[in-house]
Amino acid sequence: MERNTSWPTVPTPINVSASNATVKPFSVFDGCDYQVEGILFDLTLQCINVVVGIPANILVIAVLIRNRKDPSTSDVYLGSLAFMDAYFGSMTPVSFLNLYHWQSKEVWSALKFSYGVKDTSGPLFLSCICLDRFIAVLFPLTFGQLRHIKYRLSLSVLVFCLTFAYSAAKVVGGLPDFEKVFTGEILAAFTWMVVCNTCILWALKKSRSAEKDHMHPMKKKAFKIVLSILCIIVVNYLPPVALFPFEDYYSPEVFRCYVQPVGFAFLNISSTIQPLVFLSRLDKVPFLPDSCVKRWCGCVSPEKGNDQPGHNQSA
Repeated sequence: MERNTSWPTVPTPINVSASNATVKPFSVFDGCDYQVEGILFDLTLQCINVVVGIPANILVIAVLIRNRKDPSTSDVYLGSLAFMDAYFGSMTPVSFLNLYHWQSKEVWSALKFSYGVKDTSGPLFLSCICLDRFIAVLFPLTFGQLRHIKYRLSLSVLVFCLTFAYSAAKVVGGLPDFEKVFTGEILAAFTWMVVCNTCILWALKKSRSAEKDHMHPMKKKAFKIVLSILCIIVVNYLPPVALFPFEDYYSPEVFRCYVQPVGFAFLNISSTIQPLVFLSRLDKVPFLPDSCVKRWCGCVSPEKGNDQPGHNQSA
């Protein structure tokens, strides 16, 4: 579904008797009525968010609540991200119904708001998680002074405010060069996350060299976690980062109907990948049998440590 264009307008003929023009009907495809392949590709991947992503995100929230007496520093960001991803996934059936049944402007407005939530909350909350790790690994003394939850709650409130402001502006539409806002945001967030995770990997690798090729088990686990998340960031965010800055090189129709939906499809599927990665890092996933966990998260380590579940989600 196209993200950054203004509402379709319904032209009204000034002089009906002198003009044969007909009123243009509202279209939920917004100018892509005959070029729907990119939109359907995006929605097809979003179906995975409904089947797998929503249950996974709900399970993440349940795990965080279960471990609230012994939380990690990133739990506020992880819980907020899981809630936003679950909300976004729940809008996919509404999107299908509106495309082929309701065709309602009001519903399309709600869908545009949900797309704005996904466009903004994901990159910003992931950037917060990367910042938390970055300070913890490279500046442990400073991190010790900033462990209080009030700092993370304040930053989360700021992210929510930015998210809702962006989403509201997206619904209103008609703002000049509004699509450039998301392009700038995704470029900045992608660069920040890659730099943060690269620095963390470098620091952990350096500590291994200082210990004569022997890395502490916790640092080794953190190294694997950060490496996997860096790969996910590249997979989910590199396509829009690589495509969107070159908008001027595409025709408006090609960019709106093909380039944007395909780029956003990789971003939107992160609503499933992110909670699965979180769950795969737990020594044991509560509420689910091990056989079920191994079926959905093949990367779950068979080795069980002495740490309690959920301790390493912010490593």
